[in-house]
Amino acid sequence: MTTRYLATLMAIVAAPLWAQNTPPQTTARPNVATQPAGPTQTITFDEAITIALRQNTTLKQASNVSAVNSATVRQERLSFLPDFRFNTTTGQNYGRTFSQDEGRIIDQTTQSVNAGVSSSVTLFNGMSNIASLRSAKLSEDAGERNVQRAEQTVAFTVASNFLALVQQQEQVGVQQENLTAQEAQEKQIQAYVNAGSRAISDLYQQQATVAAARSQLVNAQRALELAKVDIIQALNLDPRGNYAFTPPALDTTTANINSVSFDMDSLLTRALSQRSDLFAQQAAVSAAQQDVKAAKGGRWPALSLTAGYNSAYNSATSTGFYDQLDQRRGGSIALGFSLPLFDRGAVDLATQKAEIAEDNARLDLKDRQQQIGLEVRRAYLDYVADKQQLDAAGAQLRAAQLALETSQQRYNVGAATLLEVTQARATQLQAQSALVTARYALLFQRTLIGYYTGDLNPRAVSIQ
Repeated sequence: MTTRYLATLMAIVAAPLWAQNTPPQTTARPNVATQPAGPTQTITFDEAITIALRQNTTLKQASNVSAVNSATVRQERLSFLPDFRFNTTTGQNYGRTFSQDEGRIIDQTTQSVNAGVSSSVTLFNGMSNIASLRSAKLSEDAGERNVQRAEQTVAFTVASNFLALVQQQEQVGVQQENLTAQEAQEKQIQAYVNAGSRAISDLYQQQATVAAARSQLVNAQRALELAKVDIIQALNLDPRGNYAFTPPALDTTTANINSVSFDMDSLLTRALSQRSDLFAQQAAVSAAQQDVKAAKGGRWPALSLTAGYNSAYNSATSTGFYDQLDQRRGGSIALGFSLPLFDRGAVDLATQKAEIAEDNARLDLKDRQQQIGLEVRRAYLDYVADKQQLDAAGAQLRAAQLALETSQQRYNVGAATLLEVTQARATQLQAQSALVTARYALLFQRTLIGYYTGDLNPRAVSIQ
């Protein structure tokens, strides 16, 4: 109250100089910023969701991780197949060598060529390859689940940004209406002053109030532009472009917003039974278990089968090149058996690391379950509080409007001061703004509950 009186006194003292040096005020509305030049691209809410699912960087990174997991699965599957190699070596020998034709040691330079094909396959390695394949499949499933959650996050972010945009648009409308009302009040007071029924100080005070209302409108318009910037960021659009965002049609009546009720226990049950990120973490725990089995498989003996076919040529023999290849050709089949007796603790260390990783995965799963429960609980409590806040804001606005009408009527007949009208209008403006905030806060909480419970469909988002 003291601040308002000081502002009024300052306006009265400075008003004569201001009236002489300031050009006449116009009713032109302030504009926060000049839009970028170029054609305007209009983007609807559904188009924004599609663009975000296609261009969002975080979602692309999650998809890349999933693609790597799929490639790992293919790699593990192919490891069960035998390999096939072509081998060749060539060399030149100097000095003494044995001549098969002459049956003695001679001193000469000879050339040799060896060529062949070979193949090998692992028959048994302690089930490590099977465990590795299962781990890769589980990691692939976890990656796909994380992509689903990333899609929900992207869609929720876009929906939240559009809700903020609509809210700021209504706040601009509230401030615009307030400025219009304040300008009309100024004209009325000007008429009273001209007729000699009001003091000139009332006009100066109202002129200061109009200037403050204009400043509030500028701030609201700036907040609206910043809400558009958030959407541009979420959609990964060119910052130099000019965009117009068309929000979905929303029924923001109090009856519609208050028509939905939730039960916290059912919300928790739904969240724990369908959150894709929870499934991803559960798959990660199972994959870690398979990694432990794969590490322990190193203690078992390994059995492999190798087959080959090769031939050779040596210039120390007078037989021709193709004849030697024909004479020296032959194949081989070998069965390899390997039993680890001492591996410098490699298997034990690998097993210990895998078990620690499994324990960490279980701890992450426990934390994720706790986090989901707290998210749902917090969203439910916020929703209940926002419903009560909406009812209180509606009652506050109705009372503030009646108080403003009464103060205005009393001022018109000279029974109230302009300060009382100004205070009543400020209270009404605050109540109107609070009602807008409460409505969209409740809509946001409804969308947030759908996101936390996993109900949000990224390709059919509803923020009603």
